[in-house]
Amino acid sequence: MVKNNISENIEEYLEVLYRQGRNKNQVSNKIISEELGIAPGSVTQMLKKLENLGYINYESYKGATLTDNGMKIGQLIIRKHTILELLLTDILKIKQENVHEQACDMEHALSDEALKSLCLMLHQPDSNSASKLIPACNLKFKNCLECSKEIDFDNVNYRKKSLLAISELINSVNGVVAFIRGNEEIYAEINSLGIRIGSKIEFRDVDGNITTKFDGREIKLSSKFTNNIFIEI
Repeated sequence: MVKNNISENIEEYLEVLYRQGRNKNQVSNKIISEELGIAPGSVTQMLKKLENLGYINYESYKGATLTDNGMKIGQLIIRKHTILELLLTDILKIKQENVHEQACDMEHALSDEALKSLCLMLHQPDSNSASKLIPACNLKFKNCLECSKEIDFDNVNYRKKSLLAISELINSVNGVVAFIRGNEEIYAEINSLGIRIGSKIEFRDVDGNITTKFDGREIKLSSKFTNNIFIEI
């Protein structure tokens, strides 16, 4: 099992950078400063530290982009937070105004093993009660059916690269389908569309006009599918 020794302060920065620049878009110091409520000078110092640690690429007066390593950590923190929000809201019935703060406190201590169990208990959710997308897990499975059959967490391996749901994509990209989330019904529906693990995807966003092609065929997808088909880019 991988133990996370990253400070909560660093995790918060990577969380913001993932939300704002998950397609490896550059995020300005101003946006980070506003989101975290931290003075711009302090933000600059932290970004330089994050670059030295290998989590970001930083350009003075322009902003930061996530490295592959920084992307993995930022995505994992967002995943923990959104799943915990779902648990607190739907299962524990915590008041909505208290959910975000409690999820923030809990996410830093939640192990990967506990996160996997929570995901299975909540039936592989794709979004929380506030309709926030839940990112893909960092475990090396091709679908949730494989995950549910693995009972010994010590046998679980981690992906080398982070994945993005189609609904997370911001820019036009090419990629390959690497993970399909959901129960047997959703998995079968996606397969019936001719979409498989390894299918090549062309995602184009031209002035808000989005087209998605799989192996050269254009397929229009609802959020039920775009939230659950993940690609490696």
